[in-house]
Amino acid sequence: MTQTDECIAVVLAAGQSTRMNTRLPKVLHEVCGRPMLEYVIEACRAAGTKRIFVVVGYGKDQIVRRYSGQRDLVFVEQAEQRGTGHAVLCCREHLKGFDGHTMVLCGDTPLLRKETLQILLDKHRKEASAVTVATAVLADASGYGRIVRDECGALKGIVEHNDCTEQQRQIREINTGYFCYQTPLLLDALGKIRPNNVKNEYYLTDVLHVLLAEGYKAAAVTAVAEEDAMGVNSRAQLAQVGKIMQQRIQGRLMSEGVTIVDPPNTWIDDRARIGQDTIIEPFTCIRGPVRIGTGCRIGPFAYVQDDANLGDGTQVPVFTKVQGKQENQKA
Repeated sequence: MTQTDECIAVVLAAGQSTRMNTRLPKVLHEVCGRPMLEYVIEACRAAGTKRIFVVVGYGKDQIVRRYSGQRDLVFVEQAEQRGTGHAVLCCREHLKGFDGHTMVLCGDTPLLRKETLQILLDKHRKEASAVTVATAVLADASGYGRIVRDECGALKGIVEHNDCTEQQRQIREINTGYFCYQTPLLLDALGKIRPNNVKNEYYLTDVLHVLLAEGYKAAAVTAVAEEDAMGVNSRAQLAQVGKIMQQRIQGRLMSEGVTIVDPPNTWIDDRARIGQDTIIEPFTCIRGPVRIGTGCRIGPFAYVQDDANLGDGTQVPVFTKVQGKQENQKA
């Protein structure tokens, strides 16, 4: 069968996350107005994936209900959480017969960028590798699986933090959990991994080791910025990721011609759209799919929410709450 250049994605979203102490599925926790999972889905779409398989488990009904009707999404249940490799195994029937590339990603990494996926895909296609992993270099790599290379820089394997030697713990290049595979080889290797570990789980990293042992080519590309490598496993990390995302949102808006007088004391939803030459004064909160026209002045101490639609030239004075559609309210 001829290898195609088409790409699909498997997004792992089945976990509960006991560390977050939550009843809500972890991937539905919001970052700047959107669930974490949504950022990963949008990055996949922007990178050109044709179909996205979302592996669900804990709280599956809530996730499916939230994203039902989106034709490129297929939900696959992992009834028993037995590791990342097992999660992909649950997709085996869906992947059979597909001869292109499969990316495997985590649903709790909202800082994932489409550019990262494009670099990963480009490297994978150029090298014609069986598997390619996107890596990051961290100042402190504690807790992460380390990327082990040979003297020529070729990928030799991934060693989990607890299994590292003292020398390997000095390695700062880490596994981010973003993988791309030739799909037939992925399926073949998945059938060969075993839960030979304390947790009795099937690890996706074992797929890479199976492929290397069988003589297939594996590649690693340092494509992930340090801050982008952060996943969310606690409320504290959720807050950290939210702060980084807020900086991105405001940076994008300012590059589009919006003035944000005091960025640290302003909060803007990722879904908001704001026109050129609008000024956002300090202590303003814009929450929801708000639309603000050009040449407006919002705040200070303003709260604009929901489906508010402010026309060009609108002024929202101090200590004002705007809810619902407020079109063309010029001073």
